[in-house]
Amino acid sequence: MTDDLPLTHEDIAEIAAILENSGYRELDLATRRFRLRVAKGDGEHGGMTQEWQWSGTAADVAPESQAAISDPDAICSPLPGTFYHSPQPGAPPFIQPGDLVGPETVIGIVETMKLMNPVHAGRSGTVGDVLVPDGTLVAKGEALVRLT
Repeated sequence: MTDDLPLTHEDIAEIAAILENSGYRELDLATRRFRLRVAKGDGEHGGMTQEWQWSGTAADVAPESQAAISDPDAICSPLPGTFYHSPQPGAPPFIQPGDLVGPETVIGIVETMKLMNPVHAGRSGTVGDVLVPDGTLVAKGEALVRLT
């Protein structure tokens, strides 16, 4: 493992231990810099498998998110689920057209398997359009917001 990895061997071992003791079969962690997938093994050997994927080139992007490459102004869903504009019903939306956002600005939430996952802008810009209505089921890689 090289020094530029965002997680250490100990971090991965701890993630695998948490997964092993949970009711889940796999964990798929994605950031702007990398994606880590840890899964419980099948068959007689059991164990864990891990898979790294580095960000930065078109070859590293999953096929379902290739649409994001054709629209560089789009902020896309990092996973499938239901997209929500606000943290709870009746609350103001995270963003509106005309708002300035930075890389860490939360633009919405995608609910997957009863887990609420914040979606960050990932870059700076001005919100042009919110492309998906509140409470809409979205696919991984689907454009949610367009920056101007």
